[in-house]
Amino acid sequence: MLLLSIESFLLTGSEDAERFRIPQFDQPHRQALYSMWPTNQRFLSEKQHAELLKNVIQSFEDSVAAQNIEADLSVYLDQVYLPLSSWLIRKKDDVDGPLVLGICGGQGSGKSTSTALLASVLKQGFDCKVAVLSIDDIYKTRAEREQMGREVHPLLVTRGVPMTHDVELGIQTIEALRSQSTGEVTRLPLFDKARDDRAQRADWPEFEGTPDIIVLEGWFVGALPEDDTVLGAPINVLERDEDSDGRWRRQVNEALKADYQVLFDRLDVLLLLKVESMKKVFTWRRLQERKLALKVASDRESRDLRVMTKKEVDRFIMHYERLTRHILQEMPSRADIVFEIDDTHNPASVRINRPIAG
Repeated sequence: MLLLSIESFLLTGSEDAERFRIPQFDQPHRQALYSMWPTNQRFLSEKQHAELLKNVIQSFEDSVAAQNIEADLSVYLDQVYLPLSSWLIRKKDDVDGPLVLGICGGQGSGKSTSTALLASVLKQGFDCKVAVLSIDDIYKTRAEREQMGREVHPLLVTRGVPMTHDVELGIQTIEALRSQSTGEVTRLPLFDKARDDRAQRADWPEFEGTPDIIVLEGWFVGALPEDDTVLGAPINVLERDEDSDGRWRRQVNEALKADYQVLFDRLDVLLLLKVESMKKVFTWRRLQERKLALKVASDRESRDLRVMTKKEVDRFIMHYERLTRHILQEMPSRADIVFEIDDTHNPASVRINRPIAG
Protein backbone atom coordinates (compact mmCIF):
# COMPACT_ATOMS: atom_id res chain seq x y z
CA MET A 1 0.00 0.00 0.00
CA LEU A 2 1.38 3.42 -0.93
CA LEU A 3 2.33 5.53 2.06
CA LEU A 4 0.91 8.69 0.55
CA SER A 5 -1.52 9.06 -2.35
CA ILE A 6 -1.28 11.76 -4.98
CA GLU A 7 -4.37 13.52 -3.67
CA SER A 8 -3.31 13.44 -0.02
CA PHE A 9 0.17 14.63 -0.99
CA LEU A 10 -1.22 17.62 -2.84
CA LEU A 11 -3.69 18.51 -0.11
CA THR A 12 -0.91 18.56 2.46
CA GLY A 13 0.57 22.05 2.58
CA SER A 14 4.30 22.50 2.73
CA GLU A 15 5.96 25.56 4.20
CA ASP A 16 9.15 24.53 2.43
CA ALA A 17 7.60 24.33 -1.03
CA GLU A 18 9.15 27.60 -2.17
CA ARG A 19 12.62 26.30 -1.40
CA PHE A 20 12.41 24.10 -4.46
CA ARG A 21 13.36 25.80 -7.69
CA ILE A 22 10.92 25.47 -10.58
CA PRO A 23 12.63 25.19 -13.98
CA GLN A 24 12.22 28.40 -15.97
CA PHE A 25 11.03 26.91 -19.25
CA ASP A 26 10.41 29.19 -22.20
CA GLN A 27 6.89 29.84 -23.51
CA PRO A 28 6.97 27.19 -26.29
CA HIS A 29 7.85 24.58 -23.69
CA ARG A 30 5.07 25.75 -21.36
CA GLN A 31 2.64 25.22 -24.23
CA ALA A 32 4.18 21.80 -24.83
CA LEU A 33 3.58 20.59 -21.26
CA TYR A 34 3.04 16.83 -21.44
CA SER A 35 3.56 17.09 -25.22
CA MET A 36 5.20 13.67 -25.30
CA TRP A 37 2.56 12.03 -23.13
CA PRO A 38 -0.79 10.87 -24.62
CA THR A 39 -3.60 13.17 -23.51
CA ASN A 40 -5.93 10.41 -22.35
CA GLN A 41 -3.22 8.88 -20.14
CA ARG A 42 -2.54 11.95 -18.00
CA PHE A 43 -3.50 11.38 -14.39
CA LEU A 44 -2.34 14.67 -12.90
CA SER A 45 -4.10 18.01 -13.14
CA GLU A 46 -1.99 21.04 -14.05
CA LYS A 47 -2.08 22.08 -10.39
CA GLN A 48 -0.97 18.63 -9.20
CA HIS A 49 1.75 18.50 -11.83
CA ALA A 50 3.10 21.93 -10.89
CA GLU A 51 3.08 21.15 -7.17
CA LEU A 52 4.89 17.87 -7.66
CA LEU A 53 7.41 19.58 -9.91
CA LYS A 54 8.28 21.92 -7.03
CA ASN A 55 8.82 19.07 -4.66
CA VAL A 56 10.93 16.77 -6.81
CA ILE A 57 13.09 19.10 -8.89
CA GLN A 58 15.97 19.26 -6.41
CA SER A 59 16.15 15.52 -5.79
CA PHE A 60 15.84 14.93 -9.54
CA GLU A 61 18.76 17.24 -10.26
CA ASP A 62 20.75 15.54 -7.51
CA SER A 63 20.04 12.17 -9.16
CA VAL A 64 21.15 13.52 -12.54
CA ALA A 65 24.40 14.75 -10.96
CA ALA A 66 24.92 11.37 -9.29
CA GLN A 67 24.84 9.80 -12.76
CA ASN A 68 27.70 12.15 -13.81
CA ILE A 69 25.44 13.85 -16.35
CA GLU A 70 26.12 17.53 -16.96
CA ALA A 71 23.13 18.22 -19.23
CA ASP A 72 19.95 19.84 -17.89
CA LEU A 73 17.34 17.07 -17.96
CA SER A 74 14.59 18.99 -16.16
CA VAL A 75 12.48 19.05 -19.32
CA TYR A 76 12.28 15.25 -19.10
CA LEU A 77 11.15 15.46 -15.48
CA ASP A 78 8.29 17.61 -16.72
CA GLN A 79 7.38 15.69 -19.87
CA VAL A 80 8.38 12.11 -19.09
CA TYR A 81 9.17 11.13 -15.51
CA LEU A 82 6.28 12.84 -13.71
CA PRO A 83 3.57 11.60 -16.09
CA LEU A 84 5.17 8.14 -16.20
CA SER A 85 5.29 8.00 -12.40
CA SER A 86 1.63 8.99 -12.05
CA TRP A 87 0.72 6.44 -14.75
CA LEU A 88 2.49 3.69 -12.81
CA ILE A 89 0.80 4.74 -9.57
CA ARG A 90 -2.57 4.50 -11.30
CA LYS A 91 -1.62 1.15 -12.86
CA LYS A 92 -0.70 -0.16 -9.43
CA ASP A 93 -4.39 -0.03 -8.49
CA ASP A 94 -4.88 -3.04 -10.79
CA VAL A 95 -2.16 -5.11 -9.09
CA ASP A 96 -2.31 -7.16 -5.92
CA GLY A 97 0.95 -6.40 -4.13
CA PRO A 98 3.99 -4.61 -5.57
CA LEU A 99 3.82 -3.59 -9.22
CA VAL A 100 6.69 -5.17 -11.18
CA LEU A 101 8.01 -2.92 -13.95
CA GLY A 102 10.35 -4.28 -16.61
CA ILE A 103 12.60 -1.80 -18.42
CA CYS A 104 14.22 -3.11 -21.61
CA GLY A 105 16.83 -1.21 -23.57
CA GLY A 106 19.87 -1.97 -25.69
CA GLN A 107 23.38 -1.08 -24.64
CA GLY A 108 23.80 2.67 -24.35
CA SER A 109 20.05 3.36 -24.40
CA GLY A 110 20.20 4.92 -20.94
CA LYS A 111 18.21 2.25 -19.08
CA SER A 112 20.28 2.45 -15.90
CA THR A 113 20.06 6.24 -15.85
CA SER A 114 16.34 6.20 -16.66
CA THR A 115 15.73 3.67 -13.89
CA ALA A 116 17.60 5.78 -11.34
CA LEU A 117 15.75 8.97 -12.31
CA LEU A 118 12.35 7.27 -12.30
CA ALA A 119 13.03 5.76 -8.86
CA SER A 120 14.01 9.20 -7.57
CA VAL A 121 10.74 10.77 -8.77
CA LEU A 122 8.62 7.92 -7.40
CA LYS A 123 10.29 8.15 -4.00
CA GLN A 124 10.37 11.93 -3.65
CA GLY A 125 7.14 12.81 -5.43
CA PHE A 126 4.88 9.93 -4.43
CA ASP A 127 6.53 8.59 -1.25
CA CYS A 128 6.83 5.28 -3.07
CA LYS A 129 9.17 2.49 -1.96
CA VAL A 130 11.09 1.27 -5.02
CA ALA A 131 13.34 -1.78 -5.25
CA VAL A 132 15.61 -1.95 -8.31
CA LEU A 133 17.05 -5.19 -9.67
CA SER A 134 19.24 -5.38 -12.76
CA ILE A 135 19.38 -8.55 -14.83
CA ASP A 136 23.15 -7.89 -14.94
CA ASP A 137 23.28 -8.60 -11.21
CA ILE A 138 22.02 -12.16 -11.52
CA TYR A 139 24.78 -13.40 -13.82
CA LYS A 140 26.10 -16.83 -13.02
CA THR A 141 29.47 -16.87 -11.30
CA ARG A 142 32.60 -16.87 -13.44
CA ALA A 143 33.31 -20.46 -12.36
CA GLU A 144 29.84 -21.55 -13.52
CA ARG A 145 30.27 -19.81 -16.89
CA GLU A 146 33.73 -21.29 -17.38
CA GLN A 147 32.27 -24.72 -16.73
CA MET A 148 29.57 -24.09 -19.36
CA GLY A 149 32.32 -22.93 -21.70
CA ARG A 150 34.08 -26.27 -21.33
CA GLU A 151 31.02 -28.52 -21.30
CA VAL A 152 28.46 -26.72 -23.49
CA HIS A 153 29.99 -24.00 -25.71
CA PRO A 154 33.02 -21.69 -25.38
CA LEU A 155 30.95 -18.56 -26.10
CA LEU A 156 29.01 -19.05 -22.85
CA VAL A 157 32.00 -17.85 -20.84
CA THR A 158 31.09 -14.31 -21.95
CA ARG A 159 28.32 -12.93 -19.76
CA GLY A 160 25.24 -11.33 -21.26
CA VAL A 161 23.07 -13.67 -23.29
CA PRO A 162 20.39 -16.03 -21.99
CA MET A 163 21.98 -19.07 -20.29
CA THR A 164 24.54 -16.87 -18.49
CA HIS A 165 22.13 -15.82 -15.70
CA ASP A 166 20.96 -17.48 -12.51
CA VAL A 167 17.30 -17.02 -13.39
CA GLU A 168 16.09 -18.78 -10.26
CA LEU A 169 17.98 -16.21 -8.18
CA GLY A 170 16.07 -13.44 -9.94
CA ILE A 171 12.72 -15.18 -9.37
CA GLN A 172 13.52 -15.85 -5.72
CA THR A 173 14.51 -12.22 -5.16
CA ILE A 174 11.29 -10.85 -6.66
CA GLU A 175 9.19 -13.31 -4.66
CA ALA A 176 11.08 -12.41 -1.47
CA LEU A 177 10.42 -8.72 -2.07
CA ARG A 178 6.74 -9.45 -2.63
CA SER A 179 6.36 -11.41 0.59
CA GLN A 180 8.42 -9.39 3.07
CA SER A 181 6.75 -7.69 6.01
CA THR A 182 7.65 -4.39 7.64
CA GLY A 183 11.15 -4.59 9.08
CA GLU A 184 12.15 -7.72 7.18
CA VAL A 185 15.16 -7.46 4.87
CA THR A 186 15.78 -8.77 1.34
CA ARG A 187 19.31 -8.88 -0.02
CA LEU A 188 19.50 -7.77 -3.66
CA PRO A 189 22.04 -9.65 -5.81
CA LEU A 190 25.11 -7.73 -6.96
CA PHE A 191 27.57 -8.56 -9.74
CA ASP A 192 31.09 -7.13 -9.76
CA LYS A 193 31.87 -6.41 -13.41
CA ALA A 194 35.44 -5.39 -12.62
CA ARG A 195 36.05 -8.94 -11.33
CA ASP A 196 33.60 -10.50 -13.81
CA ASP A 197 32.09 -12.41 -10.90
CA ARG A 198 29.24 -12.24 -8.43
CA ALA A 199 29.93 -10.10 -5.39
CA GLN A 200 30.09 -11.72 -1.98
CA ARG A 201 26.62 -12.01 -0.42
CA ALA A 202 27.72 -9.85 2.51
CA ASP A 203 28.22 -7.00 0.03
CA TRP A 204 24.75 -7.23 -1.54
CA PRO A 205 22.57 -4.18 -0.82
CA GLU A 206 19.62 -4.65 1.51
CA PHE A 207 15.99 -3.64 0.98
CA GLU A 208 13.80 -3.36 4.04
CA GLY A 209 10.11 -4.24 3.96
CA THR A 210 7.79 -4.62 0.97
CA PRO A 211 8.30 -2.27 -2.01
CA ASP A 212 5.44 -0.51 -3.75
CA ILE A 213 7.19 -0.97 -7.10
CA ILE A 214 9.87 -3.45 -8.18
CA VAL A 215 11.92 -2.51 -11.24
CA LEU A 216 13.72 -5.20 -13.26
CA GLU A 217 15.94 -3.58 -15.88
CA GLY A 218 18.16 -5.11 -18.53
CA TRP A 219 19.00 -5.30 -22.20
CA PHE A 220 16.58 -8.13 -23.01
CA VAL A 221 14.05 -7.95 -20.14
CA GLY A 222 10.69 -9.13 -21.45
CA ALA A 223 12.14 -10.57 -24.68
CA LEU A 224 10.47 -13.44 -26.53
CA PRO A 225 12.48 -16.21 -28.22
CA GLU A 226 13.10 -16.21 -31.96
CA ASP A 227 11.46 -18.67 -34.32
CA ASP A 228 13.77 -21.67 -34.74
CA THR A 229 13.66 -21.30 -38.52
CA VAL A 230 15.65 -18.04 -38.47
CA LEU A 231 18.58 -19.41 -36.45
CA GLY A 232 20.36 -21.20 -39.28
CA ALA A 233 22.20 -18.37 -41.02
CA PRO A 234 24.84 -16.43 -39.03
CA ILE A 235 24.24 -12.67 -38.76
CA ASN A 236 27.80 -11.55 -37.94
CA VAL A 237 31.39 -12.75 -38.01
CA LEU A 238 31.21 -14.02 -34.43
CA GLU A 239 28.42 -16.43 -35.32
CA ARG A 240 30.06 -17.31 -38.63
CA ASP A 241 33.50 -18.07 -37.19
CA GLU A 242 32.80 -19.21 -33.60
CA ASP A 243 29.33 -20.74 -33.90
CA SER A 244 29.45 -22.13 -37.41
CA ASP A 245 27.07 -25.00 -36.61
CA GLY A 246 24.58 -22.70 -34.82
CA ARG A 247 24.75 -24.69 -31.60
CA TRP A 248 25.37 -21.68 -29.32
CA ARG A 249 22.56 -19.53 -30.72
CA ARG A 250 20.10 -22.41 -30.59
CA GLN A 251 20.98 -23.13 -26.96
CA VAL A 252 20.59 -19.46 -26.08
CA ASN A 253 17.17 -19.37 -27.77
CA GLU A 254 16.06 -22.53 -25.95
CA ALA A 255 17.05 -20.97 -22.63
CA LEU A 256 15.04 -17.87 -23.48
CA LYS A 257 12.02 -20.07 -24.16
CA ALA A 258 12.23 -21.67 -20.72
CA ASP A 259 13.18 -20.18 -17.34
CA TYR A 260 13.48 -16.60 -18.60
CA GLN A 261 9.80 -16.58 -19.58
CA VAL A 262 8.95 -17.69 -16.04
CA LEU A 263 10.88 -14.65 -14.78
CA PHE A 264 9.36 -12.26 -17.32
CA ASP A 265 5.84 -13.52 -16.57
CA ARG A 266 6.17 -11.66 -13.28
CA LEU A 267 6.20 -8.31 -15.07
CA ASP A 268 3.04 -6.21 -14.75
CA VAL A 269 4.32 -3.46 -17.09
CA LEU A 270 6.98 -3.59 -19.82
CA LEU A 271 8.70 -0.35 -20.87
CA LEU A 272 10.91 -0.41 -23.97
CA LEU A 273 13.64 2.16 -24.56
CA LYS A 274 13.81 1.79 -28.33
CA VAL A 275 17.05 2.82 -30.01
CA GLU A 276 17.05 3.74 -33.67
CA SER A 277 19.06 0.78 -34.92
CA MET A 278 21.67 -1.84 -34.13
CA LYS A 279 24.27 0.50 -35.63
CA LYS A 280 23.44 2.99 -32.87
CA VAL A 281 24.00 0.29 -30.23
CA PHE A 282 27.52 -0.33 -31.57
CA THR A 283 28.24 3.42 -31.64
CA TRP A 284 27.03 4.05 -28.11
CA ARG A 285 28.81 1.03 -26.64
CA ARG A 286 32.08 2.24 -28.18
CA LEU A 287 31.38 5.65 -26.63
CA GLN A 288 30.88 4.04 -23.21
CA GLU A 289 34.27 2.38 -23.51
CA ARG A 290 35.97 5.64 -24.51
CA LYS A 291 34.47 7.30 -21.43
CA LEU A 292 35.75 4.42 -19.31
CA ALA A 293 39.22 4.89 -20.80
CA LEU A 294 39.19 8.57 -19.79
CA LYS A 295 38.04 7.63 -16.29
CA VAL A 296 40.79 5.05 -15.93
CA ALA A 297 43.39 7.56 -17.12
CA SER A 298 42.29 10.26 -14.66
CA ASP A 299 41.05 8.31 -11.63
CA ARG A 300 43.60 6.31 -9.66
CA GLU A 301 40.87 4.18 -8.04
CA SER A 302 39.67 3.08 -11.48
CA ARG A 303 43.00 1.92 -12.85
CA ASP A 304 42.28 -1.73 -12.13
CA LEU A 305 39.41 -1.62 -14.64
CA ARG A 306 40.19 -3.10 -18.04
CA VAL A 307 39.37 -1.02 -21.12
CA MET A 308 38.48 -2.84 -24.33
CA THR A 309 39.73 -1.88 -27.77
CA LYS A 310 37.25 -1.02 -30.53
CA LYS A 311 37.71 -4.50 -32.00
CA GLU A 312 37.06 -6.09 -28.61
CA VAL A 313 33.95 -3.93 -28.05
CA ASP A 314 32.55 -4.92 -31.43
CA ARG A 315 33.15 -8.60 -30.75
CA PHE A 316 31.51 -8.26 -27.33
CA ILE A 317 28.41 -6.59 -28.82
CA MET A 318 28.13 -9.32 -31.46
CA HIS A 319 27.14 -11.68 -28.63
CA TYR A 320 24.10 -9.43 -28.09
CA GLU A 321 23.38 -8.54 -31.71
CA ARG A 322 20.96 -11.28 -32.74
CA LEU A 323 18.59 -10.87 -29.82
CA THR A 324 18.85 -7.06 -29.88
CA ARG A 325 17.80 -6.98 -33.54
CA HIS A 326 14.93 -9.35 -32.73
CA ILE A 327 13.78 -7.11 -29.84
CA LEU A 328 13.87 -3.97 -32.00
CA GLN A 329 11.68 -5.75 -34.52
CA GLU A 330 9.09 -7.49 -32.35
CA MET A 331 8.84 -5.70 -28.99
CA PRO A 332 7.70 -2.18 -30.03
CA SER A 333 4.22 -3.44 -30.93
CA ARG A 334 3.60 -5.29 -27.66
CA ALA A 335 5.46 -3.42 -24.89
CA ASP A 336 3.07 -1.50 -22.65
CA ILE A 337 5.04 1.74 -23.15
CA VAL A 338 7.63 2.59 -25.82
CA PHE A 339 10.10 5.47 -25.57
CA GLU A 340 11.83 6.31 -28.85
CA ILE A 341 15.38 7.24 -27.80
CA ASP A 342 17.15 10.10 -29.58
CA ASP A 343 20.84 10.83 -30.13
CA THR A 344 21.14 12.33 -26.63
CA HIS A 345 20.02 9.00 -25.08
CA ASN A 346 16.75 10.63 -23.97
CA PRO A 347 13.11 10.01 -24.98
CA ALA A 348 12.03 11.79 -28.17
CA SER A 349 8.48 10.40 -28.16
CA VAL A 350 6.19 8.20 -26.07
CA ARG A 351 3.73 5.57 -27.23
CA ILE A 352 1.40 3.64 -24.92
CA ASN A 353 0.26 0.38 -26.48
CA ARG A 354 -1.85 -0.67 -23.51
CA PRO A 355 -3.55 2.42 -22.11
CA ILE A 356 -5.26 2.45 -18.75
CA ALA A 357 -9.03 2.54 -19.16
CA GLY A 358 -11.12 5.20 -17.53
